[in-house]
Amino acid sequence: MDLSVSVSDGVALLEMRRPPANHFDETLIGQVVDAATGLDDDPACRVIVLASEGRHFCAGADFGGGDFADDHVAAAERLYRRAAELFDVRTPMVAAVQGTAVGGGLGLACATDFRVAEPSTRFVANFARLGFHQGFGTSVTLPEIVGRQAAADMLLTGRRITGEEALRIGLADRLAAPGTLRETAFALATEIAAAAPLAVRSIRATLRAGLAARVREALAHELAEQKIHWATEDSAEGIAASLARRPPIFRGV
Repeated sequence: MDLSVSVSDGVALLEMRRPPANHFDETLIGQVVDAATGLDDDPACRVIVLASEGRHFCAGADFGGGDFADDHVAAAERLYRRAAELFDVRTPMVAAVQGTAVGGGLGLACATDFRVAEPSTRFVANFARLGFHQGFGTSVTLPEIVGRQAAADMLLTGRRITGEEALRIGLADRLAAPGTLRETAFALATEIAAAAPLAVRSIRATLRAGLAARVREALAHELAEQKIHWATEDSAEGIAASLARRPPIFRGV
C-alpha cells in the first residue's frame, strides 16, 4: 500500500507514501478515495488530514514513468474517474502541504477543504509550462478558492506561489512555522472535530453543494482539451523540458 491510515481523537491521518515527490496515479488516488469514503462511516473519525511522506506533498502525475509515460490519455481517463469521487467524500479534509504541490498535486490539495502550508511550501499550476490544459478539476476548484484573477495568474504564468502569498490569496488557510506543519494541520483538524459532527457535515454539504457535479463536468472538458494538447509538439517539448530540468521552447505547434 502507498497509503497509511490511522485514527486518533476524532482525526484520521491519510499519509501518501511515494517519497520524495509522491507522484500519483489511478492506484494511489483510488486508495485515498477508498480510505476517505470508508472513514465517512466511521464514528471515530470526524476530520481527515491528508499528508505525505518525504520532501514534497505531491508532484502530480509522473510523465517520465508509469502509466502516464505509456499513454497520457488512457491514464488520465482512469485517474479522473477516481479523482471525481474525492468530491463525494462527506468528511471535512485538511491538507498538510510541505515542499511543493505541483500540477495535479495542486489539484489534489484543492480538493480538500483546507490547506496548511509552511513559508517554504510552493504551489504551482504548471500546466501551461508543460504545454497542456489544466486538469484534476482545478478549472473549478482553484478559482473558487482564490478568485478568478488569482487563478488566471497562476494558470497562465505557471509561476510558483510561496507559502506567504498562498496565505494572502486564500490558497493556504494556515501558515505553520517551519517544522510545525503536521502540528498546525492537526490543530485545525482538532478544532473542527470538537464542533458538533452532524452540524459540521451539514454546513460543509451546504457550502459544497453542486461542487462534485461541477468538477465532473470540468474534468470531462479538461480531458478533452488535454487530449488535443498532448498530440502537439509544444506538449512534447514542455514535458521533455520538465524532465530534463531546462526551460521549454514553445513554437505554438
